[in-house]
Amino acid sequence: MSHFRLLLTFAALSLAAPAAARLGEERGITEGLINVGIAFEISEVCPTIDARRLRGLRYLLALRSAASDLGYSRAEIEAFIDDDAEKDRLEAIARDRLARLGAPRGDVTAHCAVGRAEVARDSQVGRLLAPR
Repeated sequence: MSHFRLLLTFAALSLAAPAAARLGEERGITEGLINVGIAFEISEVCPTIDARRLRGLRYLLALRSAASDLGYSRAEIEAFIDDDAEKDRLEAIARDRLARLGAPRGDVTAHCAVGRAEVARDSQVGRLLAPR
């Protein structure tokens, strides 16, 4: 999910080694990043579903604020986002979740179906998507 890596890099712009490991244990932060990655991937694969980019940006800013509220500095947050091992870990989780939801990598029809289901159930992923 190369787009997921791009998204995490962007999050660092809008959003320390030991601190990065601790931040990676903050479930609310990591779940939020995984959800954004899933929504972004669905919007990239499915031609009939767009990403709600402004809503996604606001959500990423909220995650940054939440990390800051938890006591992490901007430098710690950026170090976490830049951590290649964390990117790999979050990417693997996002891919696994998409597959478990019924959308294996590259399956356009399945990505569209999962995206529409997420929108219908008003999940965090669904709120980041805009079916056409």
